[in-house]
Amino acid sequence: MVVVLRELRSGAWPRQSGTADLRLSPTIRLLSFAQIDLHLKFLPSPTFSLSFQLLRSIVKMMLSKLDPRGLLAVLLLVSPALAHGGHENVPEEPLTRGTPLYDSTLWVHMILMGFAFGIIFPLGMVLGIVRSRWHVPLQIVGTIIAIVAYFLGHAHKGRQFSKNIHASFANILMLMMVVQVVIGFYLKLHLSKGIHGRIRRVMVVIHGIIGKAMPVVSWVQMLFGGITAMGFCHDDHLGQCLAHFIMGSAFIAYGIMLTILLLVGQFWLRRSGRSQEFFDSLIIAAWGCVNTFTEHRWGSDWSHNDLQHTTMGIVWWCAGLLGMWLSRKRNGRPKRNLIPAIVILLTGYAMSAHPQFLEISTMIHTIFGYTLMAAGLTRIIEISFVLKDRGTLSLDGSEPNSFQYLPPFLLYASGFLFMGATEEQMQLLHDAGITHVSYVLILYSIAFILFLFVNILLHIYAVHAWPDSAKTSPARSSSEEEITPDATQVNGGFLNGHVRSNSEVQHIHDAEAYELEGLISDEEDDSKAAGDSHTMGSKRVTDEESSPLVGKETTRG
Repeated sequence: MVVVLRELRSGAWPRQSGTADLRLSPTIRLLSFAQIDLHLKFLPSPTFSLSFQLLRSIVKMMLSKLDPRGLLAVLLLVSPALAHGGHENVPEEPLTRGTPLYDSTLWVHMILMGFAFGIIFPLGMVLGIVRSRWHVPLQIVGTIIAIVAYFLGHAHKGRQFSKNIHASFANILMLMMVVQVVIGFYLKLHLSKGIHGRIRRVMVVIHGIIGKAMPVVSWVQMLFGGITAMGFCHDDHLGQCLAHFIMGSAFIAYGIMLTILLLVGQFWLRRSGRSQEFFDSLIIAAWGCVNTFTEHRWGSDWSHNDLQHTTMGIVWWCAGLLGMWLSRKRNGRPKRNLIPAIVILLTGYAMSAHPQFLEISTMIHTIFGYTLMAAGLTRIIEISFVLKDRGTLSLDGSEPNSFQYLPPFLLYASGFLFMGATEEQMQLLHDAGITHVSYVLILYSIAFILFLFVNILLHIYAVHAWPDSAKTSPARSSSEEEITPDATQVNGGFLNGHVRSNSEVQHIHDAEAYELEGLISDEEDDSKAAGDSHTMGSKRVTDEESSPLVGKETTRG
């Protein structure tokens, strides 16, 4: 650039009067293209590199048609925006774990990215599922914020990072966002004639899959961002770091799934013909098989931690197989059992006694173990004493008992406690003089916030999917809401003349069909074969799961 300015000052670019032709010196042409080529090497992603290849062709044309002084001004403005690229060329330096991030631009990048991918996009996903008119505007706002935050992450002048997983994974996340936006705009055109009809069906499926995968991918990227910012999970710390973050995320995911099934998933469970413990046990068995063969580096000596992790894996797949077997009655109906809760309780007990090198690490692991044990214990109490082996307390499952919120929340808290208990984090807290009490309270606070956000999203889904479930009728008491509506009630007890929506009709129809199936089959059997003596015992007509699923009982000839 100094050479370019010198040639400009000396009149190296004379302009012929009456024409737009420019006589450019070889030096200026060489430097102009060399600068663009240099920037192409340091762009943050191949997508933007391709865009700037096009820019290079445009600049080549501009060099022969436009005023070089205007072009020089453009290049001088573009240069600072691209100067941050090239993470791969930052020299490797000793890791300074826990180095503060004083750069305000980087903080703005983290806040905006967290707001876009952690709040706006999950909320937009739920609004898209219920086909709300606010889905598209909200996703547009989130996309704009994410793009701005992406470039802010490459424009800060503070602490520089060498090549890392967060920078690499960001390109995948942004590519998913771009694909999602493009498909969304295509679907918004409502093209359904000819080949567009077949394309639209495929695009709807792809749009839904990417949209539901975005929260998971965003969660992973947020973890990568925190790990990169703090300089964690390198060298010998990588193995235990992966174990803590993967297992902690699994506990949180399990808690989220329990929350979904508790609030809006009961009809899906009934249609599946399986109990909730069947799916829990299946996942536990699969995860146990993985842990059995991956928690020890084969060929090396066995440590105490290796033995504990491997034996926990064995317990998991053994208990998971038993839980799947016990999840069905003799007649094929789904049945509740306590095996997954017992596995959680045993895992918490094992982790509470995990040997540690620092006192604060021992205390954090102990509290994590106690929290996980509490999750298993409350699950046992819920199934045995609150639900009494039933699927739900109410007919439609829309009014869970307050105690039922406790097991999912404790799983959230367990996940955050375990993710926050890596060796490097514990060493950082020890050096800073932070007590385990303050740290545990912070992690519990994060668990409360996430639990609140998940409940808000599920509430938004429920009031849109079943709008009348959010309304109360003065003609029905709280005790009457838990029984089947009487046939004499006009419009199901809605005395204001409200006509049920299709979603509510289907909602109640599914519940009544499932709830009364056993009663109808029992009445038919009693009328045809009264006094049959070969049965194992008397049937209860009030049992919602007592009717055979695989066939009717036969009488003796």
